[in-house]
Amino acid sequence: MAGVYISYPFCAQKCTYCNFASGVFAHGTEVEYLAALAAEIKAAAFPWSPETVYIGGGTPSLLMPEQLETMLAPVPGWPWKEATMEAAPGTITAEKAAAWRNAGINRVSLGVQSFVQPEIARTGRKHTAEIVEAEVKLLGNAGIGSVNIDLIAGLAGQTRESWRESLDWIGRLRPAHVSVYMLEVDEDSRLGSEILLGGKRYGASDIPSDELIVEFYEQAREYLAALGIEQYEISNFAREGEESLHNLKYWVLEPYFGFGADAHSFDGRWRWQNVESPGDYMQRARDGQAIMEDRVEANLLQERFFVGLRLTRGIVPASADRAHYEPQIRSAIERGLLEEHGQLLRLTARGVLFSNEVFGEFL
Repeated sequence: MAGVYISYPFCAQKCTYCNFASGVFAHGTEVEYLAALAAEIKAAAFPWSPETVYIGGGTPSLLMPEQLETMLAPVPGWPWKEATMEAAPGTITAEKAAAWRNAGINRVSLGVQSFVQPEIARTGRKHTAEIVEAEVKLLGNAGIGSVNIDLIAGLAGQTRESWRESLDWIGRLRPAHVSVYMLEVDEDSRLGSEILLGGKRYGASDIPSDELIVEFYEQAREYLAALGIEQYEISNFAREGEESLHNLKYWVLEPYFGFGADAHSFDGRWRWQNVESPGDYMQRARDGQAIMEDRVEANLLQERFFVGLRLTRGIVPASADRAHYEPQIRSAIERGLLEEHGQLLRLTARGVLFSNEVFGEFL
């Protein structure tokens, strides 16, 4: 199942923990970026018709309906089996939701992160739990019933009580899909820089301990399972049949083309990415230069392990692949990080928490 990823790096404000190639740019930049993006998509030689489309950011929900239609027009395969848009709470209207559905969008991923006001404020976001509730209803009324809600375990000031409050909102809203990310502070983000400086802005001195973040994550896993929202990947949970088809392709090594600044692509053999900076992306488009920055041959043997093992169902390695990594597999099993079920190999509950250590064994 091939797919398309489209990068829209524009935001109304930059979240304090974010280190993505996105942010607030000069007025008028968006028009030039969208023109360059449309030209890139139109010039692509699609060897297949995509079944999934994912518009990420940034904050794609800031797009005007006509801009969205122009962006998607050159992408073949409409109507797609799954078309997802990332959205920031507080940017959705009934008119937008209806326009998204008419353009083929049938799934929305809401970057909620928290339902607790002091935590939301420290990230730089401005929504409320009530705004999220209202906008989930707007999406449903427009025919977009597949809604994902992102949560972050480990935000500044987060406590056991406040984390439970966010989880209780999940129980109240009953979304089809939930993503739970354990906070990883990057030194290139504003929050990361503040922590390195020993400062207090953005709640830098009030980040929960690693142990508490792990507790939050495990509590979320149990709570969501009780709601019938089962874990299928390290950070992703869904009701049966509501798994993200687009994101699944990353973990099972299916092909996808990425368009826009810092977008990545994989054709089954080669991996490449576009230049990271939106400014550089537009400049190269302006000058008629290639926007692709790196192109390398994928090591599929490695990737079948360190990508495939992200899925809770695990992998069934080919005999030759298993023989190649037998020492690493045996070591991880002995440490309680991997487990075997016949030919199936998967992370243990403990292995999920130390997944980067496990994946590093296969690199």
